[in-house]
Amino acid sequence: MGLQEFEQRLERLVEGVFAKAFRAGLQPVELGRRLTREMDLLRRVGVNRLIAPNHFMVDLSPEDSERFAQFSDVLARELTEAAREHARIEHYELVGPVEVEIRRNARMRAGRYQILGEMREGEMRDGVGGGGAGSLVLADGSRIAVGTDPVVIGRLPECTVMLSDPNVSRRHAEVRRQGAEVVVRDLGSTNGTRVNGLPLRDEQVLSDGDELSLGTTHLRFEAS
Repeated sequence: MGLQEFEQRLERLVEGVFAKAFRAGLQPVELGRRLTREMDLLRRVGVNRLIAPNHFMVDLSPEDSERFAQFSDVLARELTEAAREHARIEHYELVGPVEVEIRRNARMRAGRYQILGEMREGEMRDGVGGGGAGSLVLADGSRIAVGTDPVVIGRLPECTVMLSDPNVSRRHAEVRRQGAEVVVRDLGSTNGTRVNGLPLRDEQVLSDGDELSLGTTHLRFEAS
């Protein structure tokens, strides 16, 4: 499902703004297929589940690097999403956030590429490794990483995630790191907070894929 959605999104992009650049030669979907295969090839047995690479270096030839120049940020973002989704589908554990670097390699010939994957731990925060990191996925697909400071959600402009939903309180809820876990806490909101449809009482540890409902707004938590 993840790789198929990735290919469909890229195909729509290629058919639109980037159609001229990708009429021939290396196609972006080839990179997505190779990246997920790299995760499968380099996975290893961890304490609780299989651990897969989370940091990827995509080397392109100078010619392809030039063709991909205006598209590189979008491509890196889509490859990152494909890796996250593949990890969820295969139940892989990641030791840190997913990152994709697209690099120019003068030794590569046009049409050739290589993808190198590695396990790279997230930065230490307050003495805790990055393995417990995660992010909130907003309705528009953007992400807010859960770092050292709590992520406050509400209607006030100073909130980390500001929502215009009239059913959301000014300071509605917060999501924060607690040791190696990520927890959500309601901040005394008028309409309450729900996790996977159930009312939140006090605070709750979040698991990958949990849906937070505040008023009529829905957010998704994704572990790294």
